[in-house]
Amino acid sequence: MARNGQTTASGQDTIQFDQFVNAGQSLLDQAEIFVTTMFRTWNFYQVAIAVALFAIAHLLRMVFGPRIRNWMATRENWPKWRMRILAVVHRRLRAIFYVSLIWITVWVMREVTWPSRSYLLAIIATLALAWLLIVFVTRLIKSQFLRKVVRYAAWTYVTLQVLGLLDAATSSLDSAGFNIGGFRLSALLVVQACVIIGVLMASARFVTTTTTSRIRANEDISPSMQVLIVKALQIGLYGAAFFVGVKTIGIDLTGLAVLSGAIGVGLGFGLQKVVSNLVSGVIILLDKSIKPGDVISLGSTFGWINSLGARYVSVVTRDGKEYLIPNEDLITGQVVNWSHSNDFVRLDINFGTAYGDNPHDVRKLAITAAQSVDRVLTTRPTVCHIVGFGDSSVNYILRFWISDPTGGLTNIRGNVFLALWDSFAANGISIPFPQREIKVHKNDQLPD
Repeated sequence: MARNGQTTASGQDTIQFDQFVNAGQSLLDQAEIFVTTMFRTWNFYQVAIAVALFAIAHLLRMVFGPRIRNWMATRENWPKWRMRILAVVHRRLRAIFYVSLIWITVWVMREVTWPSRSYLLAIIATLALAWLLIVFVTRLIKSQFLRKVVRYAAWTYVTLQVLGLLDAATSSLDSAGFNIGGFRLSALLVVQACVIIGVLMASARFVTTTTTSRIRANEDISPSMQVLIVKALQIGLYGAAFFVGVKTIGIDLTGLAVLSGAIGVGLGFGLQKVVSNLVSGVIILLDKSIKPGDVISLGSTFGWINSLGARYVSVVTRDGKEYLIPNEDLITGQVVNWSHSNDFVRLDINFGTAYGDNPHDVRKLAITAAQSVDRVLTTRPTVCHIVGFGDSSVNYILRFWISDPTGGLTNIRGNVFLALWDSFAANGISIPFPQREIKVHKNDQLPD
């Protein structure tokens, strides 16, 4: 039985190899016929005309390209999308001129001569037009790698279709493959998978980008909920695009259910921290404890939240450093959110004055000096209290409010200290420093 199975498998491989050879030979024969016909007299003339038209299009590009660019520079008030379209058109001016010239030439030759004498020129014109349209359509794909893959695949497909070589190329790719159980993997299937999944992924990306901009422009949705909706939308659309693409090319995913379950269990044990951060990120988005723009303190890190990721939160400090804090730390640790419910923050400053200064005057001067600083709020009360009598000074605490913690805390404290210094200096209030007295008795002997 084993020998019979091996003989059958070997026979199938031989048949598949023969089919691949025959399909390849057929493709080569058609290509040879096409190349041979090009050297006929009228075909040679048509190729020469196509080359001449390309040279003319290049000259037109050299003449009108700089003028169009200078004209574009004067359109400063135009929307960005319109300027981007003009930029793409400017980069493809030569192809646009060439397509226009060659189609005009084909139309004139069909009216003046026989259609057969412009047949090859019409094929070149069709290819040029199709390639140009593919370039403009694929510009909608933002990913440069995916754009190139879809563009070259579309160029290849259109070229084979126009030249009549598509069936032979399809047979060659389909015959180049092997069987895996009841599933056949061929080069044609791989190409189809790349194209279909690439197009679906590009469509999902376009829909996600468009929807994301609208969600973020909606002020009725909180920033944290916006992030949650965008993340869920991305996962849903990209996942649907992948599974639809796989099902479209005929791959059965039911056989992978058991394997994916086993892999999931293994990943669950090996990636506990990653899963914990992912779940913590969802919890943060749902309970709205922090959101983009909030000012937080976590340990020695003080800054504002730049973005909420699936695994971490990006916090930017005043010195430009960006900390990537795992979501789990924000759930389990103590976080100070300076702008959780509102942006009002109260700051305290401690200072002291000499015992000879009237404390009533000191309090009034301190409050007036603090309220003279730009960022200090006058709509909320600024207060100054005596907190104790020190060894060398009367100690005070000055409390004031700000509404922009993202602007920094150290700098506003420094500005208030400067205002206190100027006000005390102008009104004769002294800021003492520690003093010590040394008394020497007559009977005490000092060391030599």
